[in-house]
This record gives sequence, structure tokens and C-alpha cells, in this order.
Amino acid sequence: MESSQQGSVPMHFHEEKVHKLLSTARGQMDGIMKMYAENRYCVDISKQILAVIALLRNANLLVLKDHMNSCVTAAIRENQGEEKIAELIDILGTYVK
Repeated sequence: MESSQQGSVPMHFHEEKVHKLLSTARGQMDGIMKMYAENRYCVDISKQILAVIALLRNANLLVLKDHMNSCVTAAIRENQGEEKIAELIDILGTYVK
């Protein structure tokens, strides 16, 4: 995936935690697909889907924290924070829809 920020290296302070959350989500997705193929109880499948959604939300929160602590902070220090803040507002807007 290409970054919209060119020429900078993002700081991934939460890299291990994000990797663990994403790996767990991937494993749970494999389990959900198996459950679905086996015609397991729909409510059980739904609960597992919600668990994956929670993992992805937590991973996304950590990614955004890293973004704020590195890219946004650097842009503000250089008096160029408006674009980064607008990006955050757009992303946060998806949480309330």
C-alpha cells in the first residue's frame, strides 16, 4: 500500500502490538470461514466476526496513534499540520458513520 506522505519514514511505536492484533484477526478470519463452510450456528459466527472487528479497530487505533505521534507532530512543528489534521478528521469521520 502506498503512503500519501512522500519522502518520510513513519514511526511505528506500536509495531509489535499491531502485528499481534492483525495476526490474531487473520487467524480468527480463517476460523470464521471454516465455521461458515461447516454451517455452524449463525450467532456463533456473528460473535466471531464482531471479535475480529474489535481487533481491527484496536489495531487501527494504534496505527493512528503512531501517525499522530510521528507524522502529525512533525508537520505541526514545521507549521504544516493543517493537511495532517484534515486527514485525521476524515478518518475519524468514518468511525461515527
